[in-house]
Amino acid sequence: MSANGQVSLERRIPTLTALPRPLYARAESLNAGSWTPPHRHDWVQFSYAISGVLGVHTDEGSFFAPPQWGIWIPADLEHQVVTSMRAEMRSLYVRREACPWADGRCRVLEVTPLARELIKSFCLLPVEYPQGDSHEARLVQVLLDQLASLPQVGFSLPLPRHPRLLGLCNELIERPEQSVTLQGWAERMGTSQKTLMRLFQRETGLSFRSWRQRMRLLTSLSVLENGDSVTNAALASGYDSTSAFIAAFKGLFGFTPGELFRQ
Repeated sequence: MSANGQVSLERRIPTLTALPRPLYARAESLNAGSWTPPHRHDWVQFSYAISGVLGVHTDEGSFFAPPQWGIWIPADLEHQVVTSMRAEMRSLYVRREACPWADGRCRVLEVTPLARELIKSFCLLPVEYPQGDSHEARLVQVLLDQLASLPQVGFSLPLPRHPRLLGLCNELIERPEQSVTLQGWAERMGTSQKTLMRLFQRETGLSFRSWRQRMRLLTSLSVLENGDSVTNAALASGYDSTSAFIAAFKGLFGFTPGELFRQ
């Protein structure tokens, strides 16, 4: 999650001022550690990795998409896209008026087999595909309908806005193996554990225990994708038990680590 050493891998942001059609596709091969500076644009972006893990960081939190999941980024939302390992990314840019059903939330969505095949077909079309009552325009409408119905998953890590609490959360993100207790944090902040518990819930929508578990599992993705063993990923994420790590991993992602990366 750290930006250290990434200067040479900054990705250029497309110099589009407007989309040529309601839907526009990009395919990119990303190097390990590539990143974009924080930016925003006038259209919605939906990006997913055929391989690799995508990360999107916003002021509200961080969002992670393992292979075959995608991240929906609303128009005008400042964001930064990062990849810890090599990734093959497919992105759809969507005009606002083409997705009136979309709200202003960044979220992670499951890319269903049908949506995946529609995206593949759309990527073969010319940039300025025929409009009106054409086969291409009908394909676009079916794809938009599918995007509207993709199921949301909980691969996000909400961040608090409270400055001192945010600082503590960032410390834990940098070193997820730390054995930090809520009582220890409360003492550092000069408050009670009960008061900090309420503050954490209000700021993130999660209990401290749930937030820490989600953070550890999400940060383990890059370790696993790097080819490390499940045991090493568990230890690096602060788990003493590999079986407990696998059970928690499956509870969040729906797959064991081996099943997820075999997809």
